[in-house]
Amino acid sequence: MRNFIYSFQSEWLKKKRSLASILVVAGAFFIPAVILVAKLVRHSALSKASISARYWENLWNDALEPMAVFLLPLGIALAASLITQLEFKNNTWKQLHTTPQTLTTIFFAKLTVILVMLVQFFILFNIGIYLSGIIPNLVFGIAYPTEPIPWLFFVKENFHYFIDCLPVLALQYLISLQFKNFLVPVAFGIACWILSIAVLGWEYGHWIPYSYCGLNYLHGVGKYNRETPIHVLALGYFLVFTIISYILYVNKKEKG
Repeated sequence: MRNFIYSFQSEWLKKKRSLASILVVAGAFFIPAVILVAKLVRHSALSKASISARYWENLWNDALEPMAVFLLPLGIALAASLITQLEFKNNTWKQLHTTPQTLTTIFFAKLTVILVMLVQFFILFNIGIYLSGIIPNLVFGIAYPTEPIPWLFFVKENFHYFIDCLPVLALQYLISLQFKNFLVPVAFGIACWILSIAVLGWEYGHWIPYSYCGLNYLHGVGKYNRETPIHVLALGYFLVFTIISYILYVNKKEKG
C-alpha cells in the first residue's frame, strides 16, 4: 500500500506538466460560465426563476444537456489520453519500469490519477453550477432562491454520471497504453463520441458505452423510458475494459 501511495503521488505530480489539469478546470467551469452570462444578460427573468420549486434541479438539467451529451465524453477521452501518453511523450517508460515498483502498481496508480481527476471535475462542476445560480441574484439584488439545495438529488446525480463515465475512461486508458501516437486514442475517442450521439435514439444504443451519459440525461428529463440498467452496464464495461487493459499492459513485450 505504501508503494502504491508513493507511485500515485509521483503520477499526480507528473500530470501537472500536462494540459489535462487545465482541461479539467476549464471543462468543469465552461458550461456554468455560459449559464452565468446568459442569466446576467436575461436578468429580467431572475425573479420568477428564483421562486421556482425546482430551481436547482432545472439549473442542473440546463447544464447537463450540453455537458452529458457533448463535453463530458469528449473531455474524458482527451484527459485520459493526455495523462497516459505522458510517458510516451517524454520517452520515460523504460526509466519508469526500472523503478522499484511492480507493473501492477504502475498500472493502477496511473488509472487512479485519472479517476481522481474525474472526481475533481465533478466537484468543480458543482461549484460552478452553484455560483451560476447565486451570482446573478447578488448582482441584481434579487433574493436567494427559495428552494433549499437538494443535496440528495445532487449526490445521486453526480454518482450516476460518475459511473456512466467509467467505461469511457477505462477504454481510453486501454487504447492510450497500447499506442505511442497520441492521435490514435484521441481519434478513437472522437469517433466513439460521434457514434454515441448517433445512437442515442436507437433501441440498442445502450450497448455503446460512450452513450451512457447522454442516455442518463435523457432519462432524467423523461425522454428515455426504457428499463435498461445503464449504470450496471457501465460498471460491467469498466471492469471488462480494465481487466483487458491490465492483461495487455503486463504482457506487452515492449513497454515504451
